[in-house]
Formats: sequence, C-alpha cells, structure tokens
Amino acid sequence: MAGVSASAISPLPGLVGFTHALRRAGLPADQHRTSAFLAAVSCLDLADPANLYWAGRLTLCAQADDLPNYDEAFAAWFSPRWRPPSGGRAQQRRANGQSAAMPSGNGTATAALGSAPAIVIRAPSEVEILRQRDIGKLTPAEQAHLAELFSLLKAPPPRRVGLRHRASRRGDLDPRRTLRALLANGGEPVRLRRHHRADRPRRVVLLVDVSGSMAPYADALLRFAHVVTRRAPGSTEVFTLGTRLTRVSRQLRLRDPEEALAAASRAVPDFAGGTRLGEGLHVFLNRWGQRGLARRAAVVLFSDGWERGDPTLLAESLARLHRLAHVVVWANPHAGHADYRPVQSGIAAALPHVDKLVAGHSLAALETVLREIHDA
Repeated sequence: MAGVSASAISPLPGLVGFTHALRRAGLPADQHRTSAFLAAVSCLDLADPANLYWAGRLTLCAQADDLPNYDEAFAAWFSPRWRPPSGGRAQQRRANGQSAAMPSGNGTATAALGSAPAIVIRAPSEVEILRQRDIGKLTPAEQAHLAELFSLLKAPPPRRVGLRHRASRRGDLDPRRTLRALLANGGEPVRLRRHHRADRPRRVVLLVDVSGSMAPYADALLRFAHVVTRRAPGSTEVFTLGTRLTRVSRQLRLRDPEEALAAASRAVPDFAGGTRLGEGLHVFLNRWGQRGLARRAAVVLFSDGWERGDPTLLAESLARLHRLAHVVVWANPHAGHADYRPVQSGIAAALPHVDKLVAGHSLAALETVLREIHDA
C-alpha cells in the first residue's frame, strides 16, 4: 500500500490546510475539531499513514455521510494512491461507540480500530478549557499545545476610509470622468460616471511589556503579535517595552513563528528586566509616533501596569498618544481576574487616557483583543 511521507505531512500548516480543504468539501471541520485533530496527530507516529487517516476521521467527521468526502479529500491532499481501509462505515460506528464508552481519567478518548494503533484524542472541551486558562499558569505541555492554537487565530486587519477615490457603479458623481467621457463621445450624452472613497488598512501598533513581572506572558504575547504581523505585515508595527524601547517588527515578519520569536528575543536586550513604561512611550512618540506611525492607528499596550519610573510621565505620554491614535486599548493580564482592581501606579495614572481596558491573560482574552483591533 502506498505510504504517506512523514516529511510531507509533519508541518502544522499542511495539516491545518487539510482541514480547510475539508470545510470546502462540506465537512464541519471547525476550530474545535481542528484543535482535536492536531492534538491527536501530536500523539501518533506519522510513519504509518493509517494513523493520520484515523486521527482525522475520528475528529473531523460528524456523521456517516461525511466519510466519502473525507476519504476523497484525504487521498487528494496527501497521496492519490491512498485507499481507505475496507469496512469503513461499520468499523467507524463501532469506533464511535467504543470512544464514547471508554473515557479516560484525563478527559481523552481511546479508540482501538482493528490493526490500527490506539489514538489518544483531546476532547474539544479540553481545548475550550485551555483557551480560558491563565497563560502564566500553564504547564510546559499546555504551553506547547497553546502555541499550536495560535496558528488558528484569524486576524483580519482593521480598515479605514482612504483619501483617494475608486470608480464604481454606485456612489457620488465623478465630474472629471463624466466630462472626459462626454468629450470623447463628441459631446453626446453619456452614462454618468460615479466613484467612492477606497478603504485601506488601518495601521496597528502593538506595545508589549517584556519586564520581569510580564515574563510568564511574554512568549504568548509575542506569538500573538506574530499572528497579527503576518496577517498585515505592511501596516503592523511591534515594539517591546522594558527598561528601553525595542522595535521588533522586522523580526516578527518572518514566516515561521519559532524563527520569528528567536529573532525577536535576540533583538531585545532587556527581557525580564525592569519597567519604565513612561520613558519607553516617550521615546516611541518622539522617534516614531509623532512622525506618523501612531497617527489614526489602533494602538494596543500589553502590560500589567507596574511602573518603576515616574507615573506622571506615563500619563502625559499616554495622553499625547491618545490625541494621535484612533483608539488606544490597554490589555492587562490581571484584568481577567474577578478581584482585580486597577490600583497600580502605572495603570491608575494611564486609565483616564485609555479608550478601553481589556483582559490579556488567556487565548480567549487575546481573541477579544483581536476583535477590538478589527472593530477599530
């Protein structure tokens, strides 16, 4: 039987692309099912193509009618010579019964399907729990799984109305084009030409606090910044704040997230150091923001609000930033806790000059930040 090359299927984008192909084929391969599929694949030996086949079949198919489309998509995506095992539908019904009747203690289901090895699959409920967990309290294994989930985030860039016009069938009258058409037609009446304002991407500026108090969240926040940057590299700028300001936009434009984070970590000299938010924002405004980088931009500041410098300088810098930007959002990891009160010196001084204070402690909270950026 023709095998599937492990080197061809091991990269995560290839597996996620397979789920996109299934959705186009009509299968309900949503985000939760995709997460369960990736978790199952991470537990398997991909040298055997049957392992990958059964992992996707158990996690990405919802009913028996999905099986023909799944088999066709699997063969088209991985190997045209692949043939699904015989007796698939009856065996699938037995497998569903076994997996539902044999829950393990940690919330996973084990399915033994004939000669195929047992597959341990993370339930969608576990993925949802991980989305709500505090990033700073995750185990190394949970952090590795969370890093995979970042690739599933959708980050459509915000748009704004531009100054230039674009021809359209509806909109305001375009007198110049109408007059030119009239002259080209020898003065005979012509159809009126119309135009509308073309939209363009709104600039997004992410300021990530990488001081010692934010060290448990720094890796996840930089991964989040990488997702936003890769979606709109020409209109996204990322800076880190600690004892100094560092621009890491160029490093986060690398396609591979691990290479991007490694390059960013080499560029940041003050990781897990002190916190001087006011001085960092002052430098940002003088060097980049006032010259156009912050004008009409959606600015997001990720920080817990601890400030070793002068809180008055932070308040003045944020007030100045608020006058330049379109919207200023402060994402605080501690704001997701029920007993949180913004009493730290930095956040207390800055709060009057922030449009919205949101949580930034979990993947679900970061998805909310994405919506805030998009709605801007």
